[in-house]
Amino acid sequence: MGNIKIVGVVGSGQMGSGIAQLAAVHGLNVWLLDTDPDAPSRATKSISNSIHRLISKGHLTKASNSLSLSSFCCFPAIGAEALRRLRCTSNLEDLSAADVVIEAIVESEDVKKKLFNELDLITKRSAILASNTSSISITRLASATARPSQVIGMHFMNPPPIMKLVEIVRGADTSDETFNVTKALAERFGKTVICSQDYSGFIVNRILMPMINEAFFALYTGVATKEDIDTGMKLGTNHPMGPLELADFIGLDICLSIMRVLHAGLGDSKYAPCPLLIRYVDAGRVGRKRGIGVYNYAKVTEPVKPSSRL
Repeated sequence: MGNIKIVGVVGSGQMGSGIAQLAAVHGLNVWLLDTDPDAPSRATKSISNSIHRLISKGHLTKASNSLSLSSFCCFPAIGAEALRRLRCTSNLEDLSAADVVIEAIVESEDVKKKLFNELDLITKRSAILASNTSSISITRLASATARPSQVIGMHFMNPPPIMKLVEIVRGADTSDETFNVTKALAERFGKTVICSQDYSGFIVNRILMPMINEAFFALYTGVATKEDIDTGMKLGTNHPMGPLELADFIGLDICLSIMRVLHAGLGDSKYAPCPLLIRYVDAGRVGRKRGIGVYNYAKVTEPVKPSSRL
């Protein structure tokens, strides 16, 4: 279990692609799975561009034993080395040889349980099944498998190549060996690890999401404009992003899903989602990925002014 050579990642969105990038850059062979037939080309392009940006900003230096700026002085060599380790697929069977599989799919307990059941059937018996869930019970996800001792939460922050933290969550039956291997993998990726018990929302989102929800209530009840709410938190508490801006970055649909998990799992009315958050999600205003959320990110083209007559 401890000798990790192949990592499977399920889901090629921003989180999944970022996790796959980390594994490839740090010398591991990666299978990135997505059922969308257009996903492989998008993911490869996204990862290639991300590596390029990290190198150009000086962030990717001696990231692993196999990649360093001192040994590969240009992007084509570094990018090619990492991308050679990355293979994309839509066939779950291709994950059968993986030592660790990390799922990064939609934040739905039912969908994740179905996937974990399928992974349990096709992966080798020694494989660890990890979830990037930001709020759902690891114990309940593990119950869909015949290997609950090898199921663990491995919650990366967004975007994974940049953010320094990984939140590891042990289910009721997660073994010490599974925990130690997962922690070592996160540290190999250059991350700082914090450990949470298996309570709804874990550590980060137990604190963050109620703050975001309260910002929506402040907007909903007319306490202040969205701009002033965000400016207040940025300049008043030294947050790099305001809570409403951050919600757009995360995705309002994800924020709503997590609030519902907190509300159901902790049973306290203070976790009830703000009606405005629900309304925005119902309207499809889910944030940056859709071009509109609390803020409008659509590019506005200024009309061409008619030339003045002399």
